[in-house]
Amino acid sequence: MTRFRGCIDIHSGQVKQIVGGTLKGDDSDSSNKVETNFVSTQSSSHFSQLYRENHIRGTHVIKLGSLPLNDEVALEAIKQWPQGLQIGGGITENNAKYWIDQGASHVIVTSWLFPSGEFSLDRLLQLNESVGKEHIVIDLSCRKRILNGEIRWFVAINKWQTLTKFELTAENFSKLEQYCNEFLVHAADVEGLCNGIDENLVEKLGEWCTIPVTYAGGAKSLDDLDLVQKISSGKVDLTYGSSLDIFGGKLVKFQDCVDWNVKNAGSHTI
Repeated sequence: MTRFRGCIDIHSGQVKQIVGGTLKGDDSDSSNKVETNFVSTQSSSHFSQLYRENHIRGTHVIKLGSLPLNDEVALEAIKQWPQGLQIGGGITENNAKYWIDQGASHVIVTSWLFPSGEFSLDRLLQLNESVGKEHIVIDLSCRKRILNGEIRWFVAINKWQTLTKFELTAENFSKLEQYCNEFLVHAADVEGLCNGIDENLVEKLGEWCTIPVTYAGGAKSLDDLDLVQKISSGKVDLTYGSSLDIFGGKLVKFQDCVDWNVKNAGSHTI
């Protein structure tokens, strides 16, 4: 059964909603400008508590930059809900255990698995040894390409600016499933735009994945939960960002998403 999942995006020490495609540099460089939809006056723990009170499990905290302040703000959220939040952004074998020890339910790993843009199974095995597959979410956020008239998706790393040759396929998901507990997939081309989800990608994720997978990118209506449930056969969960009222959006009410989860309560069909 498809579920609404939450997110807490942290940039320059604040909870924000950003147009993903504009993240072209690190937040430690003040000259790098990003297109921002929302900057919260509330703390990260405020959102963590909100998700906790409404039982929105599987919420992901993403650090969009390397500033030490981002670590502090992320830790504040995790301490508010131990074992309730996933943490991503700059995760490596060297710091993954730290975040699990601090109370994160999972670490979310992307760019570190692709040194020089090439997937490294050795690094994934190191992470398995460090924290165990039950604590690992592999982020296969991607960009779409049309090749010979066919829609295909390739993993994008380094804040979605570097396109790798690693393609999202049934075979690749099958290979990775034995080393992780979940997948997270941002459709970087539509992230933060509130112009609708990538339906083709969601449908494929439903076909390809046999463990939980969360899709993020472009969701703009409560009806998107019904749409994702339909086209993925209930196998894909959905995250809202800039369209959500708790992040300044005017298109989707947080309480409606909570009510949708309650109404459609149930386990995944996978």
